[in-house]
Formats: sequence, structure tokens, C-alpha cells
Amino acid sequence: MHLMQMLIHTVSTHTLLGWADLKEEQAEGLQDFAYWQNLAQTLERGRFDGIFFADSPATHAVYQNSVNASVQYGASWPNHDPMPVVAVMAAATKHIGIGVTLSTTGTTPYLATRRLSTLNYLSRGRVAWNIVTGFSMAEHMANGVGSQMPHDERYDFADEFMEICYKLWDSVPPQAILKNAATGQFADVSKITPVDYKGRYLSCKAVAPVLPSPYGRPVLIQAGSSGRGMKFAMDHAEIIFAIQGHVAGMKKSMDQLRAAAATHGKRAEDLRVLYGLQPIVRSTEAEARARMEELKQRVPLDAILARLSGVFGVDLSQFDPDRPLAEMKTQASQGLMSATLTGADGGSVTLRQAAAQWALSVAIPQVIGTPEQVADEIIRVWRETGCYGFNLSPTTNPDSVTDFVDHVVPILQRRGVFRTEYEGRNFRENLLA
Repeated sequence: MHLMQMLIHTVSTHTLLGWADLKEEQAEGLQDFAYWQNLAQTLERGRFDGIFFADSPATHAVYQNSVNASVQYGASWPNHDPMPVVAVMAAATKHIGIGVTLSTTGTTPYLATRRLSTLNYLSRGRVAWNIVTGFSMAEHMANGVGSQMPHDERYDFADEFMEICYKLWDSVPPQAILKNAATGQFADVSKITPVDYKGRYLSCKAVAPVLPSPYGRPVLIQAGSSGRGMKFAMDHAEIIFAIQGHVAGMKKSMDQLRAAAATHGKRAEDLRVLYGLQPIVRSTEAEARARMEELKQRVPLDAILARLSGVFGVDLSQFDPDRPLAEMKTQASQGLMSATLTGADGGSVTLRQAAAQWALSVAIPQVIGTPEQVADEIIRVWRETGCYGFNLSPTTNPDSVTDFVDHVVPILQRRGVFRTEYEGRNFRENLLA
């Protein structure tokens, strides 16, 4: 199986008020390169494929039409840029890949390829781009880009965005770079194809800003799980990241993705889907469950609803918390709302039940117990769903990462389901091994 570790460049990852826990060091780590480098080195020691930086680029302001609850509880705030952290983590490691979320809202294809390709060039092919289409209204408001596009149209825009990125990546082939000191000719312009593109939404007239990498373009990851999101994934993604709240949802999602692959002329066996999981590891199951309750009890309902409202694009302060979520409609993240709509038994989920699920893990299922129990369950889910692997969400850092690397990874390795050494020299080679 393949494993990635989710992080967010803010005071805690997915566990609300994790910053208030004595084990959480990330709030202090925001001002310390060494904190992030140590995390990367621990994960490389655990032979993880990569690190996955999720991102909320602007503070959610849907709940009660205000940023107050988000800021008050540190829920998706502050919003530090993950790009610099990618660079310092790559500088401290040799093998592990680092994926970074960058939205097609509020940037341009030229700037996106410049930033991502520079990091990929410096790291010798160890960078991935998680492509998102900007579901958050806060992101649109913060960047002054006008009203939010309807859900499916955002993917039409993103298709055009990617078309320009591909043209920029292909603009300068490796053979165009001469570096001929005798003639003073750095590049053969006859082999370069400047981009001159004008589409419905975007235009670009430029030559690629970054030298061609011998490792190719950054690895492309996509997380859309709506019907339109799946089509986008089939067209662009090498790795698909998906969130489903239970194994039944994962199996249904895999069936939908296989059907989408067949529709788009792709082989189902070539799908590389990583599902989110949140391990909580302790020496006994009772201790692990007590840890979960300790973290959950700290989180006020307002903090959860502030995050849920931003993700769903609906002010949940206006709803009865015992009302089924299935009655709500959104132009924001349809995939995340869909993943939250039903329980493992197929029954509808109320807002109060969803809030309990989202307090620690944003609808990502938890695997709780001893190292052996956690390893057993991860292997079971991997085999039962047929997925490619998992993207792990921590509770508090760095202890969540260290506990998993030191106590669970060795069991997975002994069972023969996880690598003991890296197979390749860069992110793509290891992910595809």
C-alpha cells in the first residue's frame, strides 16, 4: 500500500482546538523551519510516499455571516502559505515527496506553473500539485475575483486552466537548453514554442518561466468526488484523493470511479485512489478511545459549525442541528457534503451527528487502538476497498506522526504490505511503484 501524511500550515491540521492540547507543537512550529523539517525526516524514516498539504487559503466566513467563530477558535485560521514549507522540508530530505494544494481561484496558470515547477526543479522531482477549484466563498472574496462560479462551471474553468499549464510545461523541451559557452547560446529558440492562448475564461502569452526538469512536471493530484469532479480527475489526475466517512462509502466511491474510468477510456486497474484515515494509536484500545474522547470533548459546537459552514457553503446557524443533512443543497464542496450525508448503515445523518464526526477528522474515518489493531484495520480496509492506499490525518503533531511511524509502520512492513526502502529517486517513481 501507499501512504501519505496530511498536514495544514496552520495551528493544527484537522482536529479542532488541537492547538490547545499539551502534545500539540504546531502552533509554535509556525515560526520554526526545524519543526517542519523534523516532521519530514520522521515521515521519510517511515518510508512514506509523501506529505500532503491541504489548504484553506482564506478564513471561512459563512457561519453567522462572519469570520468571528473561525478566528476565535483557530478553525481554519490562520492561513499560512504552505509553499515555503514545501521548500524547507524538501531541503531536509532526499526521497519523500511533498504535495501542495493550490487553487485555480485567485492565481493564474502562469504563476501556478512558475511556483510549482520551481519547487519541483529544486527538489529533483519531489513535488505534487493537489488541484482544487476554489469551493470556498471566502477565497473568492479575499482575492476580489467576483462572485463564485456554479459548481460544475468551476471545473470548466479549471480544464482551461490546466490546458494552459500543459502548454507552458511543454513550451521548452530539454533539448532546447544548450548552455553553449563557446557560442554564448543558452537556448535554441527554434525548439521553443511560446504559449499564445485565448479561451473563454483565460488567456496567456508567455514562454515557460522555469527550466525543463529531467523529472517532468509535478505529480498531479485531484480530490473532486462529485460527478463533474470525477471527470476532471480522469482527465488530469495521476493520484485521486477521496474522503468517505466509512468503508461502505469507500467501496461505493471506488465503484463510481471505476465506472468513470471506463467511460473515459481508462483502465480501472490504473486508478490510484488514496482515502483519508485518522489513526489514534495507544498501548491499549481503552487508552486510544480515551484519547479520542479527550480531544473531542474540548471542541465547542460553534467551532465545528464554522468549519462545516465554510466547506458546505451554507450558514448552519440557521438550521436545526437535528435536521438531516440530505435536505441541504450547496454550490461549494458537493463531494464533502455527499461523503457526510449518510452513515455506514445507509441512514441519513443529522447536523449534530455530522458535527461530532467533523470535530476531529473532517469526515475522515478513525482507526483507533493498539499498533496491532490499527495495522490490522488499515490492511483490512485496503484489501476490502481495493484502494491504492491512504492519506493519514493527524490529531496532534508531532506525536501522531511519530507514534504511527515508530509503532504501526514496522508492523505493516513485517506483514509485507508496505515498503522497507524507497523504490525510486523521485515522487512519481515511488508513488507509481
